[in-house]
Amino acid sequence: MRINERWAKPTILAAGLAAGVGLLLAQEKAGPSSYAPVDLHEAFRTVMARMLAAKPAIEKRQADLLSERYDLSNRPAPGLTMSRNKSVQQGVRVKLAQGVTWDQLAKLTPEQVKDRDIFPAGFLPLPHPNHPEGGMLFPKFEIEEIKKQEERDLTRFDLDYDVPDHFLPEFPPPMYLTTRPDLGDVTKGKLVTIDNYYELFNGVLNPKQIDGLRLLLTTFPQQQYNQTEDRRTEHASRGVACFDCHANGHTNRATHLVGDIRPQEFRHRINTPSLRGVNIQRLFGSQRALKTVEDFTEFEQRAAYFDGDPVIAMKKGVNILDRGSQVHAMAEFEELLDFPPAPKLNIEGKLDPKKTSANELSGQEIFFGKGRCAGCHPGPYYTDNLMHNLQAERFYKPRMVNSMMASSDGPIKTFPLRGVKDTPPYLHDGRLLTLEDTVEFFNLILETQLTAQEKVDLVAFLRVL
Repeated sequence: MRINERWAKPTILAAGLAAGVGLLLAQEKAGPSSYAPVDLHEAFRTVMARMLAAKPAIEKRQADLLSERYDLSNRPAPGLTMSRNKSVQQGVRVKLAQGVTWDQLAKLTPEQVKDRDIFPAGFLPLPHPNHPEGGMLFPKFEIEEIKKQEERDLTRFDLDYDVPDHFLPEFPPPMYLTTRPDLGDVTKGKLVTIDNYYELFNGVLNPKQIDGLRLLLTTFPQQQYNQTEDRRTEHASRGVACFDCHANGHTNRATHLVGDIRPQEFRHRINTPSLRGVNIQRLFGSQRALKTVEDFTEFEQRAAYFDGDPVIAMKKGVNILDRGSQVHAMAEFEELLDFPPAPKLNIEGKLDPKKTSANELSGQEIFFGKGRCAGCHPGPYYTDNLMHNLQAERFYKPRMVNSMMASSDGPIKTFPLRGVKDTPPYLHDGRLLTLEDTVEFFNLILETQLTAQEKVDLVAFLRVL
């Protein structure tokens, strides 16, 4: 059959134009995507070599940022330790702009601070050690102990943890149970792992709670720790366990990026919160949309472990937990985790005058009065179980910091302050290294105009909670 040439030439021309336009469009840079790439075409060894080569410069960039923002020296408070024996760091570590004092800064309006661009850099959101990459990242002491006990390696070939150890919680932290306060630290100074949990808790927990603890110590695939070619461990990994981050039901401040924001530069760094006292909490998740610890436990396995991307979760081995048995058992154990003892507090969570110093009593008065702390942190557990938007962006203009957009934090959950000296660094992303930093931050944000002595007294009160 002959083709009519009258129609054939325009058709061929149109096809050629379409092919050319398609080629041009293919060469254009794609816009940001909500999805992680699934089908990769670069060999794993090539990826690892490339990321290893880039690692020194990435880590130097983060180290330089921390040094510019903070005094990172090891200066413990004399005679003050966490629940076991690790020293508590003291002093304001956030650096000020040249020629500015804290008193001068506190007297300025948010607009004046923004116009002069003197908002302390250490009060800005803190980026992930490698923000474009992100992912779960563990302190060295956690990595070493898990390797020793389980012969399981949590080392990432592309990145190491950034904040110095002396600003992190003690390790391993003690564990206290609401059901057996008479036992004190039920871990006996050990890191609870799949290797020792049974001998430590048999006879202390009921069978359902023991199984819940077992699941919290069981490894499941995660975005960076799995068997696929886009993992970030040299060898195929069994994954991570809940208590790899929530060491002994507390925290080692392992870090990550929240899974519920896109594009990447707008995602917030989040440091692992403590599970102590989780039974009195009512909001869970990075944006606090989850209403029970059961919801949160299930959500973690389905999506949060995979950067909030259920598409890639299947590729890497998503673990769907059974709600009626596994999730419930895990939650039942979590809800036994208690705050550390606070012998200076009475049953209302207030100071017993017979056991406290004048500084601590003055700090309590400031906490519930001029400092306006109790507006979000009422006793006895020092949380209102709500969320609050601090609107810190009133004080600065949005900017890119190490590939992260430092802008609005949005609503932040009110974390309990019971045992707060055991949970440095502070705020959801760990940008505040000490309690003194935290007091200065809120003195500025809330515009409370505290005196130097009032700040000292307020810190003294926080240390005994």
